[in-house]
Amino acid sequence: MPQIFHPSMNTISRVTIFGAVFMLALATWLVLAIVRSPYVTNAEVILEQPVPFSHKHHVADAGIDCRYCHTSVEAGPFAGIPPTQTCMNCHSQLWADSPMLAPVRASFANDLPLVWNRVYDLPDYAYFDHSIHVRKGVACATCHGDVANMPLTWRSATLHMEWCLQCHRDPGPNVGPRELVAAAFQPPPVGDARNPEEWIKEYHIQSKTNCSVCHR
Repeated sequence: MPQIFHPSMNTISRVTIFGAVFMLALATWLVLAIVRSPYVTNAEVILEQPVPFSHKHHVADAGIDCRYCHTSVEAGPFAGIPPTQTCMNCHSQLWADSPMLAPVRASFANDLPLVWNRVYDLPDYAYFDHSIHVRKGVACATCHGDVANMPLTWRSATLHMEWCLQCHRDPGPNVGPRELVAAAFQPPPVGDARNPEEWIKEYHIQSKTNCSVCHR
């Protein structure tokens, strides 16, 4: 029986199969890279806000505690966005005529809240409670990054499930004394020599990874 295909077809077939596998791997890598990119996650992206609020100025420079503005962070699921009255407690006296703060003054005068663009916005199918994390000694900076040194606020993490699970599977490196949760530090706290396991025991941390904890 005469040969139908030229012997070179063996080489072409091998190259084609190898190329298909390579292209599939490349496509998979590209999809994963895009899903984790700032284009999709908004991580490290500065969103436009009605007022260019600087956490660096208010926290690092002025020494204002996170909880002065985010009043419900210790007692409820949401940290809370401060009402304009909170801003005016200071800015009725400080920089009271600043053009930059005109939207704040207008909001207060007209009794209309400022519409802020949420930097951390979880999807509706994910539940997160700030208060339980604060009570377990998880610092603000653990999830929000070094906010105290952000001139404008950006999201420091992807908020992907794998990011949450990293901490839930090994909470030790991310917990510390409750009284320092609002301090500008990355755990473990400077000067605190206690073993993370001691905090886990003291705060009765039983970190869970089952689906129903976050997906309710």
